[in-house]
Amino acid sequence: GEIDIGVERWSENPEHILGALANYVRLGDEALAPDAQFAKGEREAEAMIASLLARVHGPRRAILRVVLGRVRALIGGREAPKFQIIRLLATPSRELLKPVGRDLVARGRLSAEDDIFFLTLPEARRAVGGEDMRELVAARRATYNREHARRRIPRLLLSDGTDAEVALVSVGEGLRGSPASPGVVSGTARVILSPAGARLEPGEILVAPSTDPGWTPLFLTAGALVMEMGGMMSHGAVVAREYGIPAVVGVAGATDQITTGQRVTVDGSAGTVVLEVGPKEEAQPVLTPTTKSGASPQPEPTVNVADG
Repeated sequence: GEIDIGVERWSENPEHILGALANYVRLGDEALAPDAQFAKGEREAEAMIASLLARVHGPRRAILRVVLGRVRALIGGREAPKFQIIRLLATPSRELLKPVGRDLVARGRLSAEDDIFFLTLPEARRAVGGEDMRELVAARRATYNREHARRRIPRLLLSDGTDAEVALVSVGEGLRGSPASPGVVSGTARVILSPAGARLEPGEILVAPSTDPGWTPLFLTAGALVMEMGGMMSHGAVVAREYGIPAVVGVAGATDQITTGQRVTVDGSAGTVVLEVGPKEEAQPVLTPTTKSGASPQPEPTVNVADG
């Protein structure tokens, strides 16, 4: 995530966000436009608040009105601690270390500028002192790339080292996970393993291993979300609810069982993903990451402010 100082920022490489903006421009239905979706969400929130207030009377209604107002006004502050850590520590640290990396490359101590992020502080000091760190970094990059290539990280390992979830949980001609955002949508699946340079057509079902803030621009064009990892409060589930699209998370093996081009039906209330039987297209290839973490370039830190 963006708290990792080795992750490239959108301000350094805006390709990802420009691609997302291009997707927005291609939205053919005005009802799917970002401003229309946000306005719809605000209307639904106001209607829900009115419904809740109608169920109580007297002092309870006044208390509920105050509490709801405060929650809506302050909920954006939940990101403030992380925002301050990134603003005061992560981003400045990256800006300080990048010139050091460039200098070490020029002096033949490193092979690439961002190799500096594979070193500890004492090791970086030794490199500045003249020690060649290229072999050490190459070994660490190889280990990192091997681990990053894992399609799925087991949530639980048994005492013999085997995966406790090797058997996929299926239902009929589909898969089962945890309901995360209500609604039922049928559409064409798009399996995306990395958001960097990803293409998602309006209304397509986003199928992903997991998501972080770098995936957020894809949600505005997605018809629904199917995610292998996560729970009700994971990033993908929260953003799906905010944008009003159905979501099913914790679907083991989703990126293996679902193929790009396949028709699927996502039921975000029941937690099921029904797969239509028929010819499948070849899945979208894994995009080679260009950043240390392999994640998409991350946005500059901002604090979300909920509508009052």
